[in-house]
Amino acid sequence: MLGKPIEHSLSPVLHRAAFDALGLTDWTYERVETGAEELPGFVDGLGPEWVGLSVTMPGKRRALDHAVEVTPRAAAVGAANTLVRVEGGWLADCTDVDGVTGALRTAGGYTPSPGDRAVVLGAGGTAAAAVVGLAALGVAAASLVVREPARAGETLDAAQAAGLDVEVLRWSEVDFPALAARTAVLVNTVPPEAVLAHIAALAGVPSVLDVIYHPWPTPLAEAVAARGGRLATGLDMLLHQAFGQAEHFTGRPAPRAEMRAALRAATGDILPLPIS
Repeated sequence: MLGKPIEHSLSPVLHRAAFDALGLTDWTYERVETGAEELPGFVDGLGPEWVGLSVTMPGKRRALDHAVEVTPRAAAVGAANTLVRVEGGWLADCTDVDGVTGALRTAGGYTPSPGDRAVVLGAGGTAAAAVVGLAALGVAAASLVVREPARAGETLDAAQAAGLDVEVLRWSEVDFPALAARTAVLVNTVPPEAVLAHIAALAGVPSVLDVIYHPWPTPLAEAVAARGGRLATGLDMLLHQAFGQAEHFTGRPAPRAEMRAALRAATGDILPLPIS
């Protein structure tokens, strides 16, 4: 696992559980604090015993650029959270897209209908994966709500690359109740305090993905629960993105139940983390 900072990552919990369940007792998965500038040199120095790497911030874009092969979804997102050894170098993928789609289908209970619209709050790296995931789910169009539209270029590019019809709205000008009323699925990537003034409206969206899971519960999560809504979280995303990574690394189906059990135990069973 490459990133900076990295000490609190839960990815080792997931992948060590996968290796144990698959009988790969001599496999290891470690955290290595690595900044974006350091990533290419570190990766180039790895021996043939290294089969794959997970990549978190700030190195996801650098990982994509360093690969000799890139999956279409990683190209669309503009970032890679997964590097897998291939002949001549590394394959870059972005299983963060699986994190979005898996979380919304299972915990979020989202089943697409023709003409569905989505709302994404924020335009950081998670938002780029979110819009590509929404396109994969079959959402027809999305509204990207940001403080400053001029800073939304990377997420807008990701949506367009994935074929998602998207509009960019300035946060201060949005009628949140009206927007929420025509929205089937909401993805919140901004801090909890940023949405406090609009929770009453946002909590009424039928399927909500709030990527924040620490501290838990967020005010948005509490409001969704109070209304009996369906809620997916960043922990659900973490779990579902890890399945695809484990399959990349091992070449075998991910042991989903065992990975889920390990993550629940490591987080004090604060969330059910449903899987299909």
